[in-house]
Amino acid sequence: MAASDVKLLGFWQSPFVIRVQMALKLKAVEYEFVETDPYNKNELLLKTNPVHKKIPVLIHGDRPVCESLVIIQYIDDVWGDGPSILPSDPYQRSLARFWAAYVDDKLLPLFKELKEEKDKDAKKGIIKKMSENFILLEDAFVSCGEGKGFFGGDEVGYVDIVLGCFVGSMRAIEIVMDVKFLDKNTSPGLVAWAERLCADSIVKDVIPTTQKLIDFIAARAQQKA
Repeated sequence: MAASDVKLLGFWQSPFVIRVQMALKLKAVEYEFVETDPYNKNELLLKTNPVHKKIPVLIHGDRPVCESLVIIQYIDDVWGDGPSILPSDPYQRSLARFWAAYVDDKLLPLFKELKEEKDKDAKKGIIKKMSENFILLEDAFVSCGEGKGFFGGDEVGYVDIVLGCFVGSMRAIEIVMDVKFLDKNTSPGLVAWAERLCADSIVKDVIPTTQKLIDFIAARAQQKA
């Protein structure tokens, strides 16, 4: 399919956009990336996502698909000839969806709290909660991956994409805030998983460099000051 038939409205730094890019690359789908500033919404974004007015938006032909998890499942359904993103087994698929929802419902809000919180003691409490979440995800990795390299087994799958899109941002925040999210003592499997994921062909050219993300965080902080 020609790239002109598939467009992705997104911003290079957004983990949710990176999710979709990873899925498109896994399926070898050509697409046009339309850089869309989430802080200065343009007419195309407002037209294609009038409900949430957020990126990412996938435009397939002339039909928009919104929300990153919905988009990933749409990509998996439409381009069925490529590697599967979701497991084919119904039970394994339900587990993948469960842990993907866990990432967005439990872990993501804590990231937002951490970035906005000013009190040092409160930040320590948030980081402690995040560490507990990562320990649960460590157990999920062992269970879902069944001793293999990824949540999806031998290859990158749904949970790898949903959680993996945050790896670049996590590394940048660790340096900026002097914190540690993935620890070799408490989540050794996830530490190795993150290294393996970032070296994978569908990821290494999609996740921005740590320094670029650090520069972005600094620029945003300066704008808010």
